[in-house]
Amino acid sequence: MITSILCLILAYLAGSFPSGLVIGRAIYHTDLREYGSHNTGATNAYRVFGPAGGLAVLVLDAAKGMLGVYLGQLAAASLAWPPEQQVYLMVAGGCLAIIGHSCSIFLKFKGGKGVATGLGIILFLAPWETLIVFAGWCLIVAVTRIVSLGSIVGAVAVPILMYVFGEPLPVLLFGIIAAVLVVVRHKDNIIRLLQGKELKVERIHKK
Repeated sequence: MITSILCLILAYLAGSFPSGLVIGRAIYHTDLREYGSHNTGATNAYRVFGPAGGLAVLVLDAAKGMLGVYLGQLAAASLAWPPEQQVYLMVAGGCLAIIGHSCSIFLKFKGGKGVATGLGIILFLAPWETLIVFAGWCLIVAVTRIVSLGSIVGAVAVPILMYVFGEPLPVLLFGIIAAVLVVVRHKDNIIRLLQGKELKVERIHKK
């Protein structure tokens, strides 16, 4: 029991790791929160640091989600749960990673929107759906240059695809919860989209 609790706590702490802030300060000597959208996620990292910095943040944030699911699996294994039941704690570990990313203990319980971390979670739980959603995201962003639009559409598509592919109920419920969370976290972006004022994914130059 203690081992499983520790694994779930670690899932939250893994999600809380502020990838963009750490990479920005350690490599680029820059605080991402002072530029662009003031977000520490991969999109703003691309704006400020370029493709390499943006990709590094994306990979680390996605890895946090995958690690959260894995820690949930370890928690279930420590309780000797059979494989078909382990998915419940795997989903719980993923949820804790997203909560950590969005409400990081290292950022005074503030954080990002959870898209990249969610991507890592569904990549672990539902890889085929992830590939389809990621392809759709790439197409939308390539055409519109608006990352938030691709993220919102992708988030809504996730539970639909999970239902079509017949994923287990816990995974489907996670997809629904994650979609709602992503949309809610993007409420300001949705307002700017409707007003035609949303930021596009373009490089900015630090002063």
